[in-house]
Amino acid sequence: MSTAPSAPAATAPAPGFGPSRTVRLGIRRIGFELRQYFRAGDQVFFTFLFPTVIFLIFATIFTGDIGESPDTVSMAAYYLPGLVAGGILLAGVQGLSIEIAVEKSDGTLKRLGGSPVSPVTYFIGKIGEVFVTAVLQIGLLMTVAVVAFGVELPTDAAAWGRFAWVFVLGLLTCTLVGIALSALPRSGKTSSAVVIPVVLLLQFISGVYIAFSALPEWLQNVASVFPLKWIAQGMRASLLPDSFKAAEASGEWELGLTALVLAIWLVVGLLLSRLTFRWIRRDG
Repeated sequence: MSTAPSAPAATAPAPGFGPSRTVRLGIRRIGFELRQYFRAGDQVFFTFLFPTVIFLIFATIFTGDIGESPDTVSMAAYYLPGLVAGGILLAGVQGLSIEIAVEKSDGTLKRLGGSPVSPVTYFIGKIGEVFVTAVLQIGLLMTVAVVAFGVELPTDAAAWGRFAWVFVLGLLTCTLVGIALSALPRSGKTSSAVVIPVVLLLQFISGVYIAFSALPEWLQNVASVFPLKWIAQGMRASLLPDSFKAAEASGEWELGLTALVLAIWLVVGLLLSRLTFRWIRRDG
């Protein structure tokens, strides 16, 4: 007597990418992103080393002290907060937006889009890369300032507390803005031409290279719309004597307003990143 063929055994479903696994894979991806970052010599120079190089030039050319006794500081110390803010912008906006635009253009994102890797995993890796490189970048800048030019850093915990929250909030904001900006270049070849002029212009009008109080009032108002001005002001509040707040446009450090503006830009960057990010270009 013939027997009916037995039904094939049910195939076990593929393991799902739950939240915990997504985060674990994203954390593991940070190491990969860091290796890729430091293998690109031009990127290392123009984002990682650039603030330190500019600081060396400025601190060598502009000497002497600034401020009123007893709160005078060297010109090297005066330029340090602005270049710390500029480094945050370079790491979060310039470096990341160009990097993502190139990966979108060369097919890297298209290949990832066809794999089980989720955008969340991808961006955990990118955000981790930005935070690690920014910490190393600012650490190098401050070490050079202290060792080569005798800059005295704050000794009170309150100043370092301000530094920490401005650094973290500013860097996260710039990272999300960088992700959103990566959608603007039409190809990886044009990404530098699109992103670098924007970043350079913001640095000149936001108190990184030129004292913010020396700018025309209308230009100060324009710069106040963007986050870099507030990151630089927050860094001055952290690294300069309190008497220097008299040189600010309002005569105060405005730390509450700094937090508010950065939080608004963080939300804007998050929304724009969510709306614009694609594994491939829509017209590709």
